[in-house]
Amino acid sequence: MGKFSRYHRFHNASEGINIINQKRFGTPLYSLYSSSKVFTLHHSMQITDASDNVVYTARTKFFTIHDKTDIYNAQGEHVSHVSKKFFTLHERHFVKMDSGTEFELSNELFHIVKDITNIEGLGWQLRGNIWGLNFELYDIDGSVIAVIGQKMISIHDKYCIDIYKREYEEVVITILITLQHMIKDREEKASGSSSSGSSNS
Repeated sequence: MGKFSRYHRFHNASEGINIINQKRFGTPLYSLYSSSKVFTLHHSMQITDASDNVVYTARTKFFTIHDKTDIYNAQGEHVSHVSKKFFTLHERHFVKMDSGTEFELSNELFHIVKDITNIEGLGWQLRGNIWGLNFELYDIDGSVIAVIGQKMISIHDKYCIDIYKREYEEVVITILITLQHMIKDREEKASGSSSSGSSNS
């Protein structure tokens, strides 16, 4: 399931770009990769380049209801901070970049096949496909910034990030890590609802 997949955009570093991405958006400048052990999102995760060099690290504080995460570059410099708004109908996370930029990710409700996450403060939009595990990030003008693909079957949560605009790399990585937290939150809620339903039946 790599560059020849019509439905899943994930590809390993050795496989090259997904052919559907290339047809729709052209060749990205480069790709980065994220891997996390299943059920261990809330500790430390790494983003690597095509040569498996660590370029970013994300660390999440344990036992905080606001799910606080800090992201660092390869030199150990702080890049951004992410926190979750706990009581809200929307899935909402706040981001503060060390550059001074601040924005929020707010997931629109009631989308069945397509997830739409508004990035308030930037005017960007993250459009996802929860069945195909694909996500496209667009700027305020509707131009693609990055395409994110998640590996469908793996003992790890693996993502690839095809980047089309280099100047937004740190913001893209921060959005990716926030997206992973949002997906995990949704899975945990679904699991909790399922367990509650089973216990009441």
